[in-house]
Amino acid sequence: MPAFQRILLCYDATREGRRALRHGASLAERMKAETHLLAVLNSATWTQGVEIASTVPLDALEQSAREILRDGIEKLAARGVIATAHFAIGDPLDRIPFFANELKADLIVVGHRRSGRVRRWWSGKNDGLLLDRVSCAVLVAMEPEDVDTDASEPEEVLSARA
Repeated sequence: MPAFQRILLCYDATREGRRALRHGASLAERMKAETHLLAVLNSATWTQGVEIASTVPLDALEQSAREILRDGIEKLAARGVIATAHFAIGDPLDRIPFFANELKADLIVVGHRRSGRVRRWWSGKNDGLLLDRVSCAVLVAMEPEDVDTDASEPEEVLSARA
């Protein structure tokens, strides 16, 4: 019996999200795991400032997030991985554990962008909280510290690989 029977891939179309999608797809394919793809529209980004909320309607943000989800499903299908799509609005640190629990996921795959302690403190991010909220394995896909993909390859090349 495979170690991971049910995988939850978290996708947001960022470079880190695309990397997580690739790693997750590879694992899902090898394990022949039931695969779920989750896109979360982070409500904090559109409720923080009145300027943002007034200039970009929630419907447009939601439509964009749903297109990202469709994009992820298509990328997985191109690799031969069939996934069930899930869309949520809210704080990813709340929604990811909720879906992982509801789906009885064995593994969550997320992308991660490195940032220094001061930058993380200043931005108020505490991504480590995800690990405290789930009861399954978590694969964090990230670049090695010494790799600078921005300097070495244009975005078009990176997008073509995703």
